[in-house]
Amino acid sequence: MILAYNTNGFAHHSLSDALDLLAARGYRGVQLTLDVHHLNPFEPNLTERLHRTREHLARLNLRCVVETGARFLLDREHKHQPTLLSADPTGRRRFLGTCADIARALHADAVSFWSGTPVDDAPPSAHMARLVDECKRLADHAGSRGVRLAFEPEPGMFIDTMDKFAELHARVFHPLFGLTLDVGHLVCQGELPVSDHIRRWKDWLWNVHIEDMKAGVHDHLMFGEGEVDFADVFAGLKAIGYAGLVGVELSRHSHDAVRTAEKAMGFLKGW
Repeated sequence: MILAYNTNGFAHHSLSDALDLLAARGYRGVQLTLDVHHLNPFEPNLTERLHRTREHLARLNLRCVVETGARFLLDREHKHQPTLLSADPTGRRRFLGTCADIARALHADAVSFWSGTPVDDAPPSAHMARLVDECKRLADHAGSRGVRLAFEPEPGMFIDTMDKFAELHARVFHPLFGLTLDVGHLVCQGELPVSDHIRRWKDWLWNVHIEDMKAGVHDHLMFGEGEVDFADVFAGLKAIGYAGLVGVELSRHSHDAVRTAEKAMGFLKGW
């Protein structure tokens, strides 16, 4: 497995500086959240910026996953909108298609994304139908570029549990449609032990987020401040021979990013 860090935890640094700082602290991967300040896909000269970023990653020997959870990149007034559940998902569809193109340019392991939260009054069956259709469409687009998709169940969103992900996965039924597993989310939702889900989804597990968390509270915490059984988590990952990124996700620690990254690495090295 490759220890990584999500760049959403370096919100006050340039992407270039964040990459340098993480590599210097022993990380060998980044989960690169495209955002207004980090490789914004809507700003000019994207091809040139992608080339520079790819060369920078290669120079530092960093693997990457493209992450898509920026809060206000698509709508400056409404967090995480629009989504693939929206009555008009065009904005999110185009964004995620561009993310697949970016992932190909960066030689990324995958594009990680989630369902979002519905804002209209359509019944759950209609929202699921929309999501399945959009995921199939995106999987076809990503597949034409040789890019894998890693879907993340997220507390508070339409697809929040592993059971709901299992239903979505079965209905999308595409060889490039896999899983981003966030170990803290499983603790938050009471879906334990984590290792059971790791083993069940070993053939589809393409990205892992890691942090501490408490049951029933979706708050990403520094290691040691929550209830995650890390012995169980790492035993599960080792048992399946997981070779992908295990990325620290502490976006609300950006005010102390460097020290947080150092503390996280110190903890993770113990496993």
